[in-house]
Amino acid sequence: MVAGNGLEALRPGQACTELGLTWHGSDGKAGAELVAHALRLGCDLLHPGEAGSGEHCCLARTSRQAGLGFVGPHASLQAAMHDRAVSRQLMREAGVPLSPLEASSPPLHLPVLVDARGQSLALVEHEILGPRHAVAPSDRLTPEQRAYLGQLAVRGARSIGLVGLATLSFTLVGNRLGYTGIRAGLTGYEGLAEVLTGLDLAVEQLRLMGGGRLRRPRVGQMGHGPGRPGQARLHLLSFPGGFLSGGPGVRLDRPRGEGAGAPDARLLVWGRDAAEANRRERRALAEWSGV
Repeated sequence: MVAGNGLEALRPGQACTELGLTWHGSDGKAGAELVAHALRLGCDLLHPGEAGSGEHCCLARTSRQAGLGFVGPHASLQAAMHDRAVSRQLMREAGVPLSPLEASSPPLHLPVLVDARGQSLALVEHEILGPRHAVAPSDRLTPEQRAYLGQLAVRGARSIGLVGLATLSFTLVGNRLGYTGIRAGLTGYEGLAEVLTGLDLAVEQLRLMGGGRLRRPRVGQMGHGPGRPGQARLHLLSFPGGFLSGGPGVRLDRPRGEGAGAPDARLLVWGRDAAEANRRERRALAEWSGV
């Protein structure tokens, strides 16, 4: 059973299909009603889709009480991750520097994968530039800061016993990185890391939760090594939209039907560098806008 509707259920459903798993949509149900719906259909697992941290906690707890498997951390760990004070204390104990509470710096978000053997991988960080726009990697980090950010994220994720996928967020104040929060599972921004590394994070989440071994991307950790990842940009789009011709470095994630949600689609563009990503972005947005 995949929670959510429209765009927020698209990638989990695709991952299930790719792995040969039969899945059902939520039919608009949520919370305890969704869990009951999953049990009636004979589902073994509930995938929270792109649920926020609070809903994630509720679904994890309700699933456990009903004897239904859950794709994500166990309920107590999820609750600790959701509680900002508790999660900060856990990171402090792990030796991860904390963000000042009064920090106003835009956060950097870094997805991390961890398998049941403790093998872990930090992908490529992204920065949300507005309510409908994000970019990866951030241009505010030096290579040394990027490597350090990856080390901190991996240390934090492993210290709490995470298995699967989570996104850790940090602020950069001056030259100091500080932890500010963690969110388990899919957030909707995984496509940025996917197009730059070649890893399908929705598939990897399910694999790792099922006991699979960690797989490495085609570029080095945090974008270092052969084949630096270049730049990727994400835009949230709403219908009505124009024609989108695709082509190299352009991807549109779009559920069936129009008006399925707000927003209705995600546009991802990427290139070998910022200039190439910018050209593809302009072309794709012009086509979508009908210019």
